[in-house]
Amino acid sequence: MEGRRHEIASDDGTRIGLLTAGQGPQLLLVHGGMGCIEAWAPMWGRLTSRWQVTAMDRRGRASSGDTAPYALDQEYRDVAAVAASLAGEGPVDVFGHSFGATCVLGAAARGAPVRRIALYEPGGPQTIPPEWLDRVQDMLAAGRVARAMMSFLTEIIGLTEERIRELRDTPPAYNALAIMAATLPREAAALACADLPGLAAAVRVPALLMLGSQTPAWAGDITDELLATLPDSKLAMLDGQGHEATDRAPGMITGLLAGFFN
Repeated sequence: MEGRRHEIASDDGTRIGLLTAGQGPQLLLVHGGMGCIEAWAPMWGRLTSRWQVTAMDRRGRASSGDTAPYALDQEYRDVAAVAASLAGEGPVDVFGHSFGATCVLGAAARGAPVRRIALYEPGGPQTIPPEWLDRVQDMLAAGRVARAMMSFLTEIIGLTEERIRELRDTPPAYNALAIMAATLPREAAALACADLPGLAAAVRVPALLMLGSQTPAWAGDITDELLATLPDSKLAMLDGQGHEATDRAPGMITGLLAGFFN
């Protein structure tokens, strides 16, 4: 992925790494739980041909630092800090996927300087069954990271065995196992306690909610909940897609973003 590497300090002093490319209106990207900046590679060319795009590494991975103790609210503040750093160049729209969408929702609820937000299947308490969280934490504590990832992909994300074989044959250009081992336990525990309706009620900017037609049940439940509580929201269905349309259908996602943000 081409672009200018730079960084800012969040409000607690943590370094947040950024990659910026393209020209046009500003678009901030916030990746999901297993990702980093490079997770946007399938969409990068399409997005940077329309917008000046900035992708951030969330804390605890890749080019960003980390600060203990972990708090989900601090992730909201990180997104807000990045948006504030960009706002001097003009209005900032934000797109978040999965856990990143939850962070975008939280940042908007905190009054981050953003114009509009697009949320693709944000995670919440419905995403993390307590029994699964206990089981996967035991796997990670025992060093069985690959098994924990398989459990996450099949039981939470809902990937088929065929799709998992495809991922094995074309692995991402970053170490997803290392990211999962370092961040999954704390992020899953945080999602289990997140108050998404409370956050949504405090948002004062237009929101687009994206939902795949073949997505896990929890994503539909959360999306319905947010549609009922966000003051200004609309729904876009992704026909034939599940939770990973940023990889599988980048053109569809780009078209939806263009229709909402332009």
